[in-house]
Amino acid sequence: MAKKSSIEKNNRRRRMAKKFSGRRTRLKAIAGDKSKPIEERFAASLKLAEMPRNSSPTRIRNRCEISGRPRAYYRKHKLSRIALRELGSKGMIPGLLKSSW
Repeated sequence: MAKKSSIEKNNRRRRMAKKFSGRRTRLKAIAGDKSKPIEERFAASLKLAEMPRNSSPTRIRNRCEISGRPRAYYRKHKLSRIALRELGSKGMIPGLLKSSW
């Protein structure tokens, strides 16, 4: 099980990224538009730099929904390999058969 503080920090990053997503996309569109004047593009990039770092979606870490484990994460199931194996053995995941011989 991961530390509760790490899980909560990641959840805070998710909330922040969702909150600032509209503003961030507008500023990135202005900063990347070559038809705009250079002063306006530079001002947009400065405003983008002033935004909180944790509002960027790249700061979000994929974590297992059950254990909070950050590594060996399957995106399709949102689980780590260990949790996936345990649930697969119990028959809790539809369509997943764990082989044993």
